[in-house]
Amino acid sequence: MAINVILNLLAAAILLGVLYALQRRHASFSVRVFTGMGLGVVLGAVLQAIYGADAAELKTTGDYLDIVGSGYVKLLQMIVMPLIMVSIIGAILKLNGINSLGKISALTIGTLMITTLVAAGLGILMAKVFHLSAVGLTASAADIARGVYLQGKVEAAQAISLPSMLLSFIPANPFFDLTGGRKTSTIAVVIFSVFIGIAAVGIHGSKPDIFSAFERFIQVAHAIVMRIVTLVLRLTPYGVFALMAQMVSTSSYTDILHLIDFVLASYSALLLMFGVHLLIVTGIGLNPLRYAAKILPVLTFAFTSRSSAGAIPMSVQTQTRRLGTSEGIANFAASFGATIGQNGCAGIYPAMLAVMIAPTVGVDPFTVAFIAPLLAIITIGSVGVAGVGGGATFAALIVLSAMNLPVALAGLLISIEPLIDMGRTALNVSGSITAGAVTSRVMGETDLAVFNSDAELPIDSERKAA
Repeated sequence: MAINVILNLLAAAILLGVLYALQRRHASFSVRVFTGMGLGVVLGAVLQAIYGADAAELKTTGDYLDIVGSGYVKLLQMIVMPLIMVSIIGAILKLNGINSLGKISALTIGTLMITTLVAAGLGILMAKVFHLSAVGLTASAADIARGVYLQGKVEAAQAISLPSMLLSFIPANPFFDLTGGRKTSTIAVVIFSVFIGIAAVGIHGSKPDIFSAFERFIQVAHAIVMRIVTLVLRLTPYGVFALMAQMVSTSSYTDILHLIDFVLASYSALLLMFGVHLLIVTGIGLNPLRYAAKILPVLTFAFTSRSSAGAIPMSVQTQTRRLGTSEGIANFAASFGATIGQNGCAGIYPAMLAVMIAPTVGVDPFTVAFIAPLLAIITIGSVGVAGVGGGATFAALIVLSAMNLPVALAGLLISIEPLIDMGRTALNVSGSITAGAVTSRVMGETDLAVFNSDAELPIDSERKAA
């Protein structure tokens, strides 16, 4: 190993030691997360200034940092399915009638779909404000290669229909779905868990002893899974540090400046949509500033990790321990929000991309004849977008191919894709949490004492909120 790489890793180890010292001193979870993010930015910027974004030493250093960053994300993904399963089954066992389950599902999915429609509209608006157009953009070798790759994926995207997508939610092999083997495995596990919960409730009267034993088993399993969640979430500052250092050190500032209009338009739309989330929260009687402060740590993780699915455990903890959302609704919202109606990846991004590419084939993107079908396709196509890296690309392929637009031109944005994806993922998670807050308030299950409490427990704590 080169001496430069050893020195880079030594610097990273020292900064990780700083984060550990903060943990030993019982610094708050939020302080540790934002410190990790800040230290990652500093390390990444320094490494790029010394070596350059394409240096071999930087790639080797990044490979080792990836053990911490991607390793942390994998640990979160490891506990997603067990957490969903035990939490949803446990929630159903406590529900006052199965009718509540239908209301929770309808409210959650309805909120996600409606906010995605609004997000798409904001994406179109910002594309017009910033005069985005793919006409005249030059393509590098990487852009061309990406365009060819996207063109090869068009057939798969065109094969997707709403009936086939809904059918894919059904868990033909729930044990395979528990491995996360399909893009829709998260929803499939939710459905399987719902069936188990309903079946258990069905034997409550006829076989009370068996029901009690099963209920006790779920309680024990839930306690163990939540203990694992706690252990993994304690690694969040370290994971955020490594992910941010990698992102900053390998970003091409030249490419970012070349496509700065798209970057600014994207983040303007993302911020406006986040404002819409706060307006919705205000409308259901919650303090928007308090709400924003409470969800900021999980949005920070989503921003650095670029994984909506990986953020599910932290999202559930945030909703239950900071917002007062009931556990069952929190799990429904986080699970559905990782696959259905992603405001950033399935709403804003494909809308802006379609408006940007339309002029290259002589289509005016600001006519009712173009916008109306675009919004409809985006809203319907947002069902089943995977909550991992690449979900936005697949959503864009569905929309562009449905609108008969050249998908290869989407490859022109490859150089800034990671930067945009960070903001999109954070908005996805914000949308799912908003759906949970709305559903919980409408169902009358929000614990306002938890939401209004300033002495909130950190989400990596084992204790329950009072």
